[in-house]
Amino acid sequence: MAYHFAWSLASFKHQISVLTPLYGNEAAKKQEALLPNLEVRRLKPVFSFGNAAIMSDLFKQLKGAEIIHLHYPFYGCAFLIAAYRRIIDRRCRLLVHYHMDTRAQGWKGLVFKTYRYLLAPWVFRCADAITCASLDYVKHGDMAGFYAKHAAKFVQVPFGVDADKFHPGENQQKQILFVGGLDKAHYFKGLDILLEAFAGLSGPMIDYRLVIVGHGDLLPVYREMAVKLGVAERVDFRDQVNDAQLAEVYRESSFLVLPSINRNEAFGLVLLEAMASGLPVIASNLPGVRSVFRNGQHGYLVRPGDTDDLGKKIWQLAANDQQYQMMRTAARELVLERYTWQKAAERLNELYFRIRFAPEKRS
Repeated sequence: MAYHFAWSLASFKHQISVLTPLYGNEAAKKQEALLPNLEVRRLKPVFSFGNAAIMSDLFKQLKGAEIIHLHYPFYGCAFLIAAYRRIIDRRCRLLVHYHMDTRAQGWKGLVFKTYRYLLAPWVFRCADAITCASLDYVKHGDMAGFYAKHAAKFVQVPFGVDADKFHPGENQQKQILFVGGLDKAHYFKGLDILLEAFAGLSGPMIDYRLVIVGHGDLLPVYREMAVKLGVAERVDFRDQVNDAQLAEVYRESSFLVLPSINRNEAFGLVLLEAMASGLPVIASNLPGVRSVFRNGQHGYLVRPGDTDDLGKKIWQLAANDQQYQMMRTAARELVLERYTWQKAAERLNELYFRIRFAPEKRS
């Protein structure tokens, strides 16, 4: 997301520097110019664990910035960036994009919870504005209490999609598409729910195939599940799909299913990629996800974790060709109207100017 935001904003002639940790598996280039006014600086971490990091020379790199755009959660640096804004340079402005609530088991979950209650509220109070892909998600998640007291700080800036890369095709097959991570971290994607629902389909639906795009340590588990459910011959696992191939997979599919089971799914970028490709979508009725499209117009919402409801909605979408064609057209139109990266950048550009020249308010 940060990449797309930065690249799109570059068209407004901002001088943009993207600061990110230099992780061990990344290229040795510590500074890379992508455009004359867009560069990436990879800073060596003083400490890192997973994606969390404390970056060396952070304050030095922030010096002179008019606006700091923090993508949250960013454990390690978020608190330091807020401190820089509040204590070191009060002339700069801080914009925080809230991506998602964080959940984990064991000691990691305890760390998340402690940070959420002790440090995160101060980070958000230091922000001049807080953006999010969906206010619906914010209102029903960990930020609900803060939002209730500081609603004026929040601005909805939905994600975008490359509508030129993802576009409708003419070679559609009878196939249901799932796109997502197949590792333990993405357990919430609900692929097991989709496999069970697919196994329960009969009649004309027997001609449909289920295409699963993704890879991860749970891939063997899902393969075995397909065998036990008796649908292995009708399920295609594609774990080696590049970006160009993914766009083609969308074009040859009938519709996409996002059967996520809990709030770890905050938006669902795959919904935008599918709709841009002219595909109706079926997604779980979850905060954030349900605000991406209109139920009954661009696809259907289903009860999270309900295999029967999912099976019924799959049948309903496939059985009515006239309605299906109307949804295809409406889905593409929705993306062009609301979800291009250019439109997202325009919203951010307006917000940048608003907070840059607004008088400072103490929180």
